[in-house]
Amino acid sequence: MDAAVQAAVACIHERFGDPLTVTDLARNAASGLFDFSRLFKEETGVSPGKFLDAVRIGEAKKLLDATSMSITEIAAAVGYAGLDSFADAFTARVGLSPGRYRRLCRGEEEPPGPQPGPALLHGSVAGTVSLPGGHGNARVFVGAFATAVVQYPALASALLDVPGDRPICYRLQGVPEGSRHLLAVAVAAGTGHDPQTVRTALVGGAAQAVTVSAGEVSSAAIRLRAARPADPPVLLALPRLEPPASVVPHPGCAAAADTAGGAGAGRLRVVPAAPAPSGP
Repeated sequence: MDAAVQAAVACIHERFGDPLTVTDLARNAASGLFDFSRLFKEETGVSPGKFLDAVRIGEAKKLLDATSMSITEIAAAVGYAGLDSFADAFTARVGLSPGRYRRLCRGEEEPPGPQPGPALLHGSVAGTVSLPGGHGNARVFVGAFATAVVQYPALASALLDVPGDRPICYRLQGVPEGSRHLLAVAVAAGTGHDPQTVRTALVGGAAQAVTVSAGEVSSAAIRLRAARPADPPVLLALPRLEPPASVVPHPGCAAAADTAGGAGAGRLRVVPAAPAPSGP
C-alpha cells in the first residue's frame, strides 16, 4: 500500500473521534489534496471522506454491541456533533436505527433484508466463492451493492455455508442493471483440534465492479481473505455468521438463491447445497 494512504488509514483509525477533515488527512500524509484523494480511492475503493464516515459508524456499532453507553454518548465518542446527524447517518448505512441495532445484538431484532431499488430491468450475477487456505468451514454473506462498501441497502443477497476445502457457486438474481459491487463477509472456523473455538473474520469481493445487464447473467468470482486495516468497515446489519460445524456439499457447486423479491423477500436464509448432477 502507498505510504501516504497507509498513514491516512492509521490516522483515521486513531483519531476518528476528532473533527477530522479530508484536508487534515492529506496534510497528515504530506500529500496534496487532489492527488491524495485520487490515490486513496484507488487503494481502498472509496474516498477518504467516505472511509472516515465508515470507520465512525463501524466503531459506533461496536460500542452499541459491547457497552452500555447511551446513544448520545456514542455519537460524541465517534466524532458526531449532534445526535440527530449521527442517528440519520447510522440508519442510512446500517439499515437499522442505533436503538434497533442494539436490540439486534441482543437477539431482539431482525436484520434488514435486501432492497432491489426502483430499477425496472434486472439481471443475475453468478460465480464461485472460495476461502483462503488454512481455514475451516465458513458462513458467508454475499451481496450486490451500489458502492464498494458493505452498507445498506444490499440490492440482492444470500447466505452460504462454504466448506473449507473447496469453492462453491453462488447466484444472485434480481440485481438491478448497472455497475454493481459483489462483496462478501464471512466468519470462518479454524482447522485445529477444536475448529469452532477459533474464528476468523474474512472479507472479499470481485476485483472490479461488475456490469449487470437486463436478462443476462454476469460472472464474478469472489475470493475471501483476512480483513485489513484499509478495508472499509462492514456497516450493514448482518445476521450472526456462525460457521457451521459441518458442510457436506454434493458434487459440483452449491446453488445460491437470492433473497430479493418473492415471498421470502426481506428474510435472509442459508442456501442448501445443490443436488448432484444426473447422468452417467
